Amino acid sequence: MPPRLHDLRSRLTRLHKTLVEEERSAYEAAHGTVTSGPELLGLLLHHEQFAWLRSLSGMISAIDAALDEMEDADAGAETFVLQARALLRSGDSTTFATKYRDALQRSPDVVMAHAAVVKLL
Repeated sequence: MPPRLHDLRSRLTRLHKTLVEEERSAYEAAHGTVTSGPELLGLLLHHEQFAWLRSLSGMISAIDAALDEMEDADAGAETFVLQARALLRSGDSTTFATKYRDALQRSPDVVMAHAAVVKLL
């Protein structure tokens, strides 16, 4: 697994996990405890409150697919770096950008995970 793309995937996965936990806490405050992995997965895939995270989930899945298919994935790493930079540093008003900015304001853990990704970018 090429080091740069592997490192990007690892850092994005850590950020995604942190964002999922933040969103899960907000969901549980309104709807009660999420008790199982399959229940959380169902929410991630189908519930509107978690929909904004799917762009990041999709990027991680695309990196996994590229790592499985490419002989020289480092050649394709720059494409993913640019996509991650665009997604995470966006100043636009997409749902992801708005909710991501809110998460950065609320959670020091999100800030730390974000900083680790940005350092690589």
